[in-house]
Amino acid sequence: MFVNILGYEIFNESEKDFLKLLFSKEGKINIISGNPEVLNNGLADKKLRVNFKSADSLIIPDGIGTILAARLSGKKIREKIAGISVMDRIIEYCSKNNYGIYLLGSTEEIVSLTYVNLLTKYPKLIIKGYRNGYFSLDSCQDIISDINSKKPYAIFIAMGCPRQEKFIMKYMDNIDSHIFMGVGGSFDVIAGKTKRAPEWMIKSGLEWLYRVYREPFRIKRLFQIPKFIFKAVLKKNKF
Repeated sequence: MFVNILGYEIFNESEKDFLKLLFSKEGKINIISGNPEVLNNGLADKKLRVNFKSADSLIIPDGIGTILAARLSGKKIREKIAGISVMDRIIEYCSKNNYGIYLLGSTEEIVSLTYVNLLTKYPKLIIKGYRNGYFSLDSCQDIISDINSKKPYAIFIAMGCPRQEKFIMKYMDNIDSHIFMGVGGSFDVIAGKTKRAPEWMIKSGLEWLYRVYREPFRIKRLFQIPKFIFKAVLKKNKF
């Protein structure tokens, strides 16, 4: 069910299998979208690394770089599992079961549009609250109190890597929620600010190319892919 890459236990079955596991687990769960950038940040930050490897964390292979790293180090991951797809399935599950969610992050405009568009897609969805991501991670007790007063089943944090991961690491124990998930730019997609790649590019593992085409500033982040692959292969060759 999991494959070990650079000390990370990464889920290696289908998205359907992941959701079945997720909804069967008790206690708090931190879903980590395991693309090379996120995982490299964990390798560089000891506290994040410990958090990613904890029993409360589930890492999904969200990125072609993670798939290639597994393959080139002699391991197999069945399929890429996109964070935005998992987020949508969780929201659908919450809508059907009358569970509430909370949206945290991005700009006020984007998070507001995300709120509106989610309710348009899922009219029965209970959105307990939402808040933009412009606040200090060291001084946000008012936000924590607001979330706890509403007790959402799932909280989605869209503040970019590694800020969203650090927020979860810092406050997960203090927040009364079941599912925690850093979702990067997913609010932008749901709000309609950006678009996902065509389905054929997603299935071909070329979504990264489409995102760079649409947002050229992302090209610098592509270097995280070979960096992660190199580390994975180097570790394999040491043993």
